[in-house]
Order: sequence, then structure tokens, then C-alpha cells
Amino acid sequence: MPKITVLPHEKLCPAGTEFEAKPGETLCLSLLQHGVSIEHACDMACACTTCHVVVRKGFDSLEPSNETEDDMLDKAWGLSPQSRLSCQVEIGDEDLTVEIPKYTINHAREN
Repeated sequence: MPKITVLPHEKLCPAGTEFEAKPGETLCLSLLQHGVSIEHACDMACACTTCHVVVRKGFDSLEPSNETEDDMLDKAWGLSPQSRLSCQVEIGDEDLTVEIPKYTINHAREN
């Protein structure tokens, strides 16, 4: 099973974390199941950018983003060439290292 490494994030994961993930599962769902409370305001429907992550390792192993995801990513804070919406990333067989950006487009975070 692939290992997911989450780099430290001030509020969501101050010490960072590592866990094994199920291939075929979305990255967003896997993060949530392992205690990383990443925002997902649209309920993982690819209709917002609150689950935006930067894939620092393993990016090339992922299936390419589709046009809908690319259009949404254009609105994300801190966009980079390795940016993806975690609700659209299907975990494969390779390890991933992800960074959750400091900000999202939400003005307030829901619990």
C-alpha cells in the first residue's frame, strides 16, 4: 500500500503525518480518514478549491487532471505546477508527499 506523507500545516497537521492509503481511494477521503481535517466545502464534487494540495513527491505517478479540475484550480490560492484538488486525486501504487496550502478561498472554516 502506498504511503502518504503530509508536510506540517500550522492548523490541520502541525507535526505532519504519514499513513498508508488504499489505492483507488481519493486523496481527500484518505486524509479525512486519517485525521487530517482538510476542507472540502463542495462535498468532494470538484466545485470549489478548498481541498487544494501541492503534490511535492509522486506527482508524475498520478492520472492527469481533467478540464473541470484545471478550471477550478485556476481559482486556488497558492497555485503551483504540482497543484491538484485532493478530491480528484485517485491514489495509485506510488508514495505521495503532499503540502496543504496555508490558505483557501473560504473566509471562514466550517467544523
